[in-house]
Amino acid sequence: MTGLRFLFRVTLRRLDLAAEIYHIREPQKIPLVMSPDETRRLLAVADNLKVRTLLSLGYGCGLRAGEVVRLKVKHIDSAQKIIRVEQSKGRKDRNVMLSPEMLDLLRQWSKARPPRDNAGTPVEERWLFPGRMRGQPMTTRQLNRLFHETAEAAGIKKSVTLHALRHSFATTCLSAALISDSSRRFWDTTSWIRRRVTPASPPA
Repeated sequence: MTGLRFLFRVTLRRLDLAAEIYHIREPQKIPLVMSPDETRRLLAVADNLKVRTLLSLGYGCGLRAGEVVRLKVKHIDSAQKIIRVEQSKGRKDRNVMLSPEMLDLLRQWSKARPPRDNAGTPVEERWLFPGRMRGQPMTTRQLNRLFHETAEAAGIKKSVTLHALRHSFATTCLSAALISDSSRRFWDTTSWIRRRVTPASPPA
């Protein structure tokens, strides 16, 4: 659209035609999210340690599919309880929180991880989820297939995608933050009312 405007306005000097070009906005749709119950069911039926770890990273850390499959050992900072995501969307780096439960799951997976890519590769540079091709991580296509198989086994009828786990993570965090903020405001208000209403003790 911008190219057409430039063509008519600058190259052809046809301002009349450039004025007739209109941009049709695409409808904004709210992404589908999974309820906490659906997420629990999804993770419960993921009896395979690898699948459970992959899906838990998507939900528990809010990672995109491409971010999950490209994780290396060096990206896990167990001391600071963070995961470093390098050069993701918009070619930006960021840190995400790493819960004790997720860290424990990653440690279990590191022991069960297939060692086929270990030879000649420094520990820090090893893929957490090696793919079928030597030296390459698993693909997002493989991860998406595992997600849909697990969602079907969990009886989830919604047309959800793997990205729904990321949106569900954000929704859960927002709900928890709102509940926490509402509770804090309630108790602050209650405390203020109590101080205003409770009469002072008479002097001894």
